[in-house]
Amino acid sequence: MRGRRMYVIGGLLGLLAAPTAALAWPVDQALTLEPGKETFQKLTAVDWAEVEDASVASAEALPGSGELLLTAHKPGVTMMLLYAEGRFAVWRVAVGPTELENFAPQLAAAKKACPDLKATQGVDKSLTATVKDAACRTALRELLRTEAYLARELDLTFDMPQLQAQLEDFTAGMPPGLAVRYSGAGLVLTGKTDRAGHHKALWALFNRAVGRVPLEDRAEVEAPPKPESPPEDTVDATVSDVPAPDAGTVPAKGKPKAVPGKKKR
Repeated sequence: MRGRRMYVIGGLLGLLAAPTAALAWPVDQALTLEPGKETFQKLTAVDWAEVEDASVASAEALPGSGELLLTAHKPGVTMMLLYAEGRFAVWRVAVGPTELENFAPQLAAAKKACPDLKATQGVDKSLTATVKDAACRTALRELLRTEAYLARELDLTFDMPQLQAQLEDFTAGMPPGLAVRYSGAGLVLTGKTDRAGHHKALWALFNRAVGRVPLEDRAEVEAPPKPESPPEDTVDATVSDVPAPDAGTVPAKGKPKAVPGKKKR
């Protein structure tokens, strides 16, 4: 039986309404659900949604309504990828009460690896840093995987060698048929793939990047093949081979039976 429904209206997916979408750690939004309950999330636009761990929660985009139906299954934390009109976002979805994450070790490591890093907490959280080497980029990615910050709270500057290194990471994560390149300050995804390959590419871009990176999705996604209909003359042999009842039919075996209404001679 489904749990009690909750209806939430809000602009939590503002990223999908923006002219360009951003990707990469950290997540764009954090949402908490109650176990066993359904939540209707009203969004600006949503084409589809995919939850990383469907045993924790599931999501269904309702076509034409701009609504997302979220169902919380069991306590835990998972990620959800949302896609609309060529743009995508990632949310952290927590089900039930979760223990507050201790990100102090990751923050300390990031400050050590990125000397100019400045971080604040509280109402006006923010993090600024210059990514000058691989050690800094790696330390930041580990910090941004935690609950410490959301994407909109970052201001990162990359030195050119680190942009190139990040592009190499992106390329390594692309499934066959897809390629990614920089265009100005953003990324362009091109090529042809199926739906599964497209989803895999978007997850790879998010997981391998640090900070917000605008993405222009030009990938051509093949529609799934339609199921083939059986030929019109195909019938069930177990039914077609059985003759229709007929009072005058003579059984194939045994003695002939008398036809009702006639006497034996």
